[in-house]
Amino acid sequence: MEEYINTFPEATQKILREVRDAIRSVVPEGTEEIMAYGMPTFKYKKNLVHFAAWNNHLGFYPTPKPLVVFQERLNAFEGSKGAVKFPYHLPMPLELIKDITRFRVEEVDK
Repeated sequence: MEEYINTFPEATQKILREVRDAIRSVVPEGTEEIMAYGMPTFKYKKNLVHFAAWNNHLGFYPTPKPLVVFQERLNAFEGSKGAVKFPYHLPMPLELIKDITRFRVEEVDK
């Protein structure tokens, strides 16, 4: 994951590390940080969330259900069935990312 982060400009690296640290802060012990589908991925029993750097945004991929559950808080962002785009020119919504990650952990634990 760190190798992936290091391939980006310094400003993007900072954002990627903040997102990684936000996710890491709420995921239970035993979570693996891996690369899957060419993206940094947190795995807890199975793939939990992915994120990736793009030219103008960070892509966050938590699966479709959390995007429906958190739809109201995500209205300000572009998205698709299983992804949301967080533009770099806006503050990164780290608390929202943490909440979605918590939701995914609960979903996997069911």
